[in-house]
Amino acid sequence: MTVDIVDEINAIHRRVGRAETPAGEARTVLLRRTYDTSVDDLWDAVTNPERLPRWFAPVSGELKPGGRYQVEGNAGGEIIRCEPPRLVRLTWIFGEPVEGGFSEVEVRLHGDGAERATLELEHVAVIDPERWTEYGPGAVGVGWDLSLLGLGLHLGGDAIDDPNAWGEAREAREFMTLSSNAWGAAAVAGGEHPDPVAAMVANTTRFYAPDLPAGPNAP
Repeated sequence: MTVDIVDEINAIHRRVGRAETPAGEARTVLLRRTYDTSVDDLWDAVTNPERLPRWFAPVSGELKPGGRYQVEGNAGGEIIRCEPPRLVRLTWIFGEPVEGGFSEVEVRLHGDGAERATLELEHVAVIDPERWTEYGPGAVGVGWDLSLLGLGLHLGGDAIDDPNAWGEAREAREFMTLSSNAWGAAAVAGGEHPDPVAAMVANTTRFYAPDLPAGPNAP
């Protein structure tokens, strides 16, 4: 399977900002992408536990308002709101909850008709200032970009057969590098100074796409 890296990166609109939460000021990342499908199908793809593993990861738990969920090998939390087929909001927590912490993800769907639907994903979290200074929005943004890539492939009838192997391939490294750069540009557009953003981008890229041993997938 070959992915058009540049087209996939450009298909996503990114925005970085701030928001007030009960736990204090939070950082926000917002992604927006339009897909060639209906709102109902897009809603099913992002909420149906039988379809989620095909593009994202297995999700277990009680998938209804007030229920708790767990993404295999990733975050878990509580489903706060669910308004089919337009909105779902949930807490997004790695490991044990941090007292006074705040991390929520909201997915909003827009569109009329059967051919085009837009997904907006907003992640709002109170971030350790040192971690933000080190990695910036790319720390979560690159991962969400990868998720929207997988969703697009799934909706188009395709998939990444072996995500672990693909993650070490040249096109995956190129995707994550361009994604890191795109989140840096979004941070500058959101008011961050370019100099510290450059360091954030370098650190994020190094984390997601480190140099790999020479081989058939190496650049």
